[in-house]
Amino acid sequence: MSDETGEKKEAANVAWRCVRSKLRSEHIAAAHLEKIEGVEVFCPRIRYEKATRRGKVWFVEALFPGYVFVKFDLVANLRQVSATPSVTKVVKFGEEIPSIPGGVIEELSKRLDNESAITVTDAMTPGDEVEVIEGPMRGMMAVVTKLMPAKERVGILLDFLGSVCEVEVSRESVLGQKEARNLAMTEEK
Repeated sequence: MSDETGEKKEAANVAWRCVRSKLRSEHIAAAHLEKIEGVEVFCPRIRYEKATRRGKVWFVEALFPGYVFVKFDLVANLRQVSATPSVTKVVKFGEEIPSIPGGVIEELSKRLDNESAITVTDAMTPGDEVEVIEGPMRGMMAVVTKLMPAKERVGILLDFLGSVCEVEVSRESVLGQKEARNLAMTEEK
């Protein structure tokens, strides 16, 4: 076997793979995996604000709960990666451990803009156009007049049967145009 063939075979063993971690321990698994020489780790996270009893609180979670992406040499590092704390297993189908195309990881990484987490904000503001997606007014377009964060409600202005009226609805019952565009872009892929 020539050196060139051996190098190609070795390069084929080094690829991005999906590793299963303990749930809510993805960041711990990633930190341990990063300590292994010759191993790259990609653990995208999402940061969002959520209403709780103590007010709105920021949460950070894995974008893919229970999974971490790891680039490693299958022959040289499989045992070490599998035995890493907080890692439950390397994902495989039957006996095959599939690889993930580098372009997929690169695209995800680009969308993160070198940040540790994607921040998702509830960017609805008065004046935004929304669509009612629940209840008897479903499908109607409206304009946000005010936000009532304590009650997770919004005031919307509806043109209903020739008259304009202001109505309070739950935040979850309306879809902003920005959210609709993001949803449409996600569904296209």
